[in-house]
Amino acid sequence: MPCSDPVTREEIPYLGGLSDDKLLKLQWCSAKALGLQVHFHDRLANGAPGPELFVIPTGQLEFGSSSREFGHSRMEEPRQLVNIDKPFALGRFTITAQECACFQAASGWQFRSDLLFSNGLHPVMNIRHSDAEAYCLWLGAQTGETYRLPTEEEWEYACRAGSTTPFHFGESVSCKEVHFDSTLPYEEQKQKKRFFLPKCIPVTRSLPVGSMAANLWGLHEMHGNVWEMTSTPWRASHRYTDQADSSAIVTKGGSWFDAAVLARSASRMRRLKDELDVNLGFRVLREL
Repeated sequence: MPCSDPVTREEIPYLGGLSDDKLLKLQWCSAKALGLQVHFHDRLANGAPGPELFVIPTGQLEFGSSSREFGHSRMEEPRQLVNIDKPFALGRFTITAQECACFQAASGWQFRSDLLFSNGLHPVMNIRHSDAEAYCLWLGAQTGETYRLPTEEEWEYACRAGSTTPFHFGESVSCKEVHFDSTLPYEEQKQKKRFFLPKCIPVTRSLPVGSMAANLWGLHEMHGNVWEMTSTPWRASHRYTDQADSSAIVTKGGSWFDAAVLARSASRMRRLKDELDVNLGFRVLREL
């Protein structure tokens, strides 16, 4: 698969409308230019593997939603072009309880004993924004690389993987593809059906990471399962004239507790930085 020379800032491609083959080629070529595999992980100081990562290529794509999209909120407007002029790597999964246990053992950080906590391959939960940032700093010290939380724009760009539809899967999803509250599905609400049977038995907890299919660029559960923290301070919309709230952040992706409309790529939720919840987690970004 031949690749052209690395693109200049003026040549960054617009991804909307590109075929899956071209989007995958962009990802492959970005990794090749950096001497990386598309799917890789760093090693911790003890030789153990760090979180699995996928290279996300440069490109341009709209984020936010228009009023024509079912589930649209004024918080998601105006729709704007995001320009990713440098590739990055994003976690294949949200950080799991198992991965957080390594951080806990090495750093002495502790969960609050009065709260629920997950285990194994379930997303870590009941942690604060500052805890997620501390994990990223620890991961950076372990690997010699720079880890951080993604911005809202980086998260949505990676989630969409070139798509311009409400979900990276397409115009609609079911509970077979996304873990949301199955009593509040997307298509049935869109069609204003008053009576229907859920297509899945409601599951009132997160699922182990990797339970649902990945998007085109290899990222799992970008829709549903748990809300994901970003580094972006909360604003009431995408208008930069709106005042930023330094006590809160943008979270993305929806969760098992919420309706399917909140799992759309454009959906966003305000969460306090010191908020703890059973449906709130994070995935890491590794700078390249």
